[in-house]
Amino acid sequence: MKKILLFVFLVTLILTACNSSTSSFSEVENVPNSVQDNVDFNLRLQSITDGGKGSYIVFHSSGDVEADLETQGDTVTIKLNVTNLQNRAVKQNTFYLMTDPKHDVIDVQVNGESIPFDNVTVQ
Repeated sequence: MKKILLFVFLVTLILTACNSSTSSFSEVENVPNSVQDNVDFNLRLQSITDGGKGSYIVFHSSGDVEADLETQGDTVTIKLNVTNLQNRAVKQNTFYLMTDPKHDVIDVQVNGESIPFDNVTVQ
């Protein structure tokens, strides 16, 4: 009986490890100079890949931005909710995204609407 319980526990542990995601997404306050040099302020949404480790997602907006990340299958969805839109200066919002190799699609949604990247740069 103990062997069966141990076997079930090990199988559960292995399956849990296989399904775990190592994706991360966080806002960046101090953008490295090498990345900032590639930012185009005329573009709304950019992706700047950091040597294959991850990507800087740069989003320009004149409102307050709240960000969230969801993963499903091979897709990573970045949800950007913009509030308090005003006629003020456009602000740069920069995030750092690291994904699992199984994620090969990045969908960015602004207030629920998917938008394409204006530019993708590989450093």
